[in-house]
Amino acid sequence: MASARKSKTSPAPALRVVSGGKAAAVKGARAGEPGERGKRIKFDLETWHALDLLARDSTKSFQELADEAFRDLLRKHGRPVDLKDALKKSLRESEQPKRRGRERPPQAD
Repeated sequence: MASARKSKTSPAPALRVVSGGKAAAVKGARAGEPGERGKRIKFDLETWHALDLLARDSTKSFQELADEAFRDLLRKHGRPVDLKDALKKSLRESEQPKRRGRERPPQAD
């Protein structure tokens, strides 16, 4: 009599097919948030291992590392990260012409 053992393999991870920047649900996959977009990127093996090690050491997910990196990149280039930043930037830009208008006019010779 052969014993039937069930293997203790973990279930397959949830998958998302990314096409044109929109995540499409795949059977058995987790549904993303309504405002989420996806993009597939490739890393060389050394970079991938370094990022994986950083994620483990900092107890963050890869997604959290990517979010942090892209927020920093946007700030570096002066781009708003979220609505709050966009509103602050818009307010600063709308106040600049007012300040310039207060300058003294050029003097006539």
